[in-house]
Amino acid sequence: MQSTMGRRSGSSVVSHSIPVVSVCIAALLLSNAIIYLYLDSVYQTDEQLVSPQMGCVPQHFKISTMKNCTPWLQCSQINSEVRKLKMIGQGAVKKVYLAEWRGQKVALSKLASMDYLEDFAHGLSMLQALQGPQVVQLVGSCLEDQTLVTEHHPLGSLLNLDVVLAQEQHQQHNTWQIRLRLATDYVSILHYLHNSPAGRRVMCDSNSLEKTLSQFLLTNDFHLVVNDLDALPEVDSSRGSFVKCGHRELTGDFVAPEQLWPFRDSRKPFSDNLMPEYDEKTDIWKIPDVTWFLMGKVPGGDLVHFHLFQIHEECKKEDPKLRPSALDVLKVYKSVYSSMVQDNFGFRDML
Repeated sequence: MQSTMGRRSGSSVVSHSIPVVSVCIAALLLSNAIIYLYLDSVYQTDEQLVSPQMGCVPQHFKISTMKNCTPWLQCSQINSEVRKLKMIGQGAVKKVYLAEWRGQKVALSKLASMDYLEDFAHGLSMLQALQGPQVVQLVGSCLEDQTLVTEHHPLGSLLNLDVVLAQEQHQQHNTWQIRLRLATDYVSILHYLHNSPAGRRVMCDSNSLEKTLSQFLLTNDFHLVVNDLDALPEVDSSRGSFVKCGHRELTGDFVAPEQLWPFRDSRKPFSDNLMPEYDEKTDIWKIPDVTWFLMGKVPGGDLVHFHLFQIHEECKKEDPKLRPSALDVLKVYKSVYSSMVQDNFGFRDML
């Protein structure tokens, strides 16, 4: 009797456990599918996620909780309505202050020295010409007062990335997915600048890793926008127009080989007049170093580097003509992201 009941009890457990396991597997597959489709959709197009100003007509802005687009602020409005709170940064060209406009936090930038008025004016003109989801949003400007106002991003520049991700409220973002997404944003911004409405632009304020990282701001939803456009000369190969990033000798491994003084072995002293010009492929050379920093040391990071090894080798070609375009690199980054997300959720094994 006992043995019969035991057999019945065992069969009952088995018969009830099978549907439970099936339901769990189905639920897991469904949740994985939803997560995968969401993450994969982020990089299936060449455009970034829609930002607030995308719905505004040119020369208008909409930040934070604003419901309507507003025309760029002019001198009188900046002087009467924008209130300085504290300094949050300073470079050779600008002093940057946290400020407030009608209850909205903004960044107020003022020219630091009249010696850099030309750089300041150039940066403002680039901000005006390149407004879009990959560029910090312009709120207003007053060239006669050497002042400009932009959207404030409280997480600061990309230099702060590791500090931000170490904070308790952001530790869940310290993953290879988020870090690779930031690297993809960086390459996407280069692609935009190399094919911008204002012509093919080169990021000349990028002579070191630290200087390069300082040009980008980290948004609250962990994307990137380029912020500092004071040194963005134009390349036009059809007219034989190329660039030199400054008039001083550049050194170090971070800058591209064509940016180095070519007569070092002969001990010929540096001469700006004899220094050859170059094009936007200098930006491509720097991509692997920036991505190496952005990936940090997170689980899965080594696998990302493995998948990006070949395209990064191509970025480091001595001959700039042999390097890929930013679009070529961007396509590889998106492909790696999508395939790793797919593998991470076990689609190939479970479907």
